[in-house]
Amino acid sequence: MRYQYLRRRANIHPQLSQIKPSHKPEVDMIFRQLLEPASSTYTYLLGCEETGKAVLIDPVISAVERDLAELSRLELTLAYSLDTHIHADHITAGLELKKRTGSRIASPAFDALPCTDVGIEENKAFQVGNLRFEPLHTPGHTDGHFAYLLGDRLFTGDALLIDGCGRTDFQNGSADDLFRSVREKLFSLPDDTLVYPAHDYQDRRVSTIAQEKKRNPRLGDTVSLERFREIMSGLNLPYPKFIDHAVPGNRQCGVCPPNLKENLRHYCEEIEHSPQG
Repeated sequence: MRYQYLRRRANIHPQLSQIKPSHKPEVDMIFRQLLEPASSTYTYLLGCEETGKAVLIDPVISAVERDLAELSRLELTLAYSLDTHIHADHITAGLELKKRTGSRIASPAFDALPCTDVGIEENKAFQVGNLRFEPLHTPGHTDGHFAYLLGDRLFTGDALLIDGCGRTDFQNGSADDLFRSVREKLFSLPDDTLVYPAHDYQDRRVSTIAQEKKRNPRLGDTVSLERFREIMSGLNLPYPKFIDHAVPGNRQCGVCPPNLKENLRHYCEEIEHSPQG
């Protein structure tokens, strides 16, 4: 088959009680992990070897040219952009990719965005070629947040990071909800499930459920809900500097505001360098 060097077999997990596993036990896929450095956002490119259709999870508007070049290099056709939630730290590329490629926009139905072509819901598989995504509603970072399970790969957005988690103090976030989302839902997956987060700020790229259970200082197995509440309330994080532009723009599936201040323009301008994993 094409792209043997990029292919990995992914096992579907029948143990997860909240979803209905795919009838096909193995999936051949093309996979790329791409970093947007301004917001330290990972975008994930997933391609179906059989049909040549592709999905971009959490694409960033400043990296559109990079993503289009990668799709062209791999001879893939972008079928969907797929966001995990309404982001506060960057503008999604969903709308721009739709204009440039004719791709469709998929995002959580919970958010009821008029610009969305396909609303994602838990217990309803999202199928693109032979790629079968199992959506998992994981509120806490935002109330409409979703993670996506594809074989043995879990794309966790901001719900579960490597040795951490997303903040819970805006967009109807909730520490209690996030704790339950991770501990009761994500941590119910098999230990060898690969964890691919939406961000990392220390150049790490992947973890596993077993690793996060064991050593995540916020959400690991030894941390109680009461302790998690204390941790999250004590973070004292600054107000997100791009949130007032990002959230309205992302509610339109990716519209950059006009007349951005000089120190914010890099969020919407094309990136010059993007490390790839």
